[in-house]
Amino acid sequence: MSKYAMFGKLTAHPGKREELAKMMLESGETLNDMEGCIYYILHAAEEDPDDLWITELWESQEAHAASLKNENVLALIGRCRHLIAGGSAVKIRPLGGKGF
Repeated sequence: MSKYAMFGKLTAHPGKREELAKMMLESGETLNDMEGCIYYILHAAEEDPDDLWITELWESQEAHAASLKNENVLALIGRCRHLIAGGSAVKIRPLGGKGF
C-alpha cells in the first residue's frame, strides 16, 4: 500500500481565521488520535488573512477515509463549520524526502 497525502485549504469567514485555527489546534487529542495519520500540520497563509493550509500524510487512502468517519473528527468538523467560508484539497503523491 502506498502513502496518501494532500494539501488542504480552508478559507475562514473574514476575520475568523485565528478563531478557526485555535479551535482546530485545541482539538489536538482528536488530531493526534487519527489512526494511520503520519502528520497533519496546520499553517496560516502569509499573504491571505483568511486562509489556512493543511498538509497531511497518511499510511493509506483507506486510513484517511476512515478518519472522516471517526466520531471525534466529525464533531470537530461540526464545531468548526460556522467559521469556514470554503475549502479545497489537492491530492498529491509523496516521493520522498526528510520526514518521509
